[in-house]
Amino acid sequence: MDVLCQAKSGMGKTAVFVTATLQQIEPVDGEVSVIVLCHTRELAFQIKNEYARFSKYMPDVRTGVFYGGTSVKVDQDLLKNKEKCPHIVVGTPGRLNALVRDKSLKAGSVRHFVLDECDKMLESLDMRRDIQEIFKATPHHKQVMMFSATLAKEIRTTCKKFMQTPLEIYVDDEKKLTLHGLQQHFVRLEESAKNRKLNDLLDSLEFNQVCIFVKSVSRAIELDRLLRECNFPSIAIHSGLNQEERIRRYQQFKAFEKRVLVATDIFGRGIDVERVNIVINYDTPTDADSYLHRVGRAGRFGTKGLAITFVANDENEEVLKSIQSRFEVAITELPETIEPSTYMNA
Repeated sequence: MDVLCQAKSGMGKTAVFVTATLQQIEPVDGEVSVIVLCHTRELAFQIKNEYARFSKYMPDVRTGVFYGGTSVKVDQDLLKNKEKCPHIVVGTPGRLNALVRDKSLKAGSVRHFVLDECDKMLESLDMRRDIQEIFKATPHHKQVMMFSATLAKEIRTTCKKFMQTPLEIYVDDEKKLTLHGLQQHFVRLEESAKNRKLNDLLDSLEFNQVCIFVKSVSRAIELDRLLRECNFPSIAIHSGLNQEERIRRYQQFKAFEKRVLVATDIFGRGIDVERVNIVINYDTPTDADSYLHRVGRAGRFGTKGLAITFVANDENEEVLKSIQSRFEVAITELPETIEPSTYMNA
């Protein structure tokens, strides 16, 4: 049956659809059996790697990843080669729709249609149009699965337009979406004091890896430069980079070659780097959903973590209040000292 599933950040939604589709796949050369759509290229790359990991002992199953910023010709050639065509296609909606339109991606044999972070994609009109076009090219009798940590009622209605009497799994109380192994604090400060405070935190806190979120590409570039000048092992990921460089930096961070990541919200959803135990909101997110996804980079699968949010003006204060009200979570003022054992896993 179709499945519409909500589960809090870091609980293993990816493993659910990866194992479910692999368990049911019957690979045929030249036929695509599974399409997985997600909203960013890094997430597509990560999901492709999860399929590779879970299908280690299934040598007949091939997985391919397709997204913008790379050669369309390479994608077309791969899909048209019967012996190399992937059985599982993971990608972003824009690129996959282009491949469906030019008939490189033949979707007539698709049995499973998966949307990860479905709310994020269906909120975007452009992505929704692309998804609709890809969906139309797939058989009527396929299984549709959609997953996200945040599924507002209006988005649930949109999701169900793609589904037939789905099994619906929701977190029955939004207050439960908060991550209970995660300490959450805020710091009130002037905009001009952010850099000094960030330096102090990185010097005083113990961490494996840190994600620092900012609100724009220019701020990501500048903050990364400042951190490297201060000899922190920093790297930045944002939409201003070409695709090859974005993936290269993601791999560096994932492989623990860099311990500090400065990122825009492009990295705020779905990305799983198991060593991240601290998230710092250098710029306060715009809403409660974004906050939940950002801080979910720490405290994955119920582990300990620490989230610190810089509050620099009245607008930031309002966002903080809405987060605390919606999820009934206590985000308290950052204490002078924090015992490392409370946010570092043993």
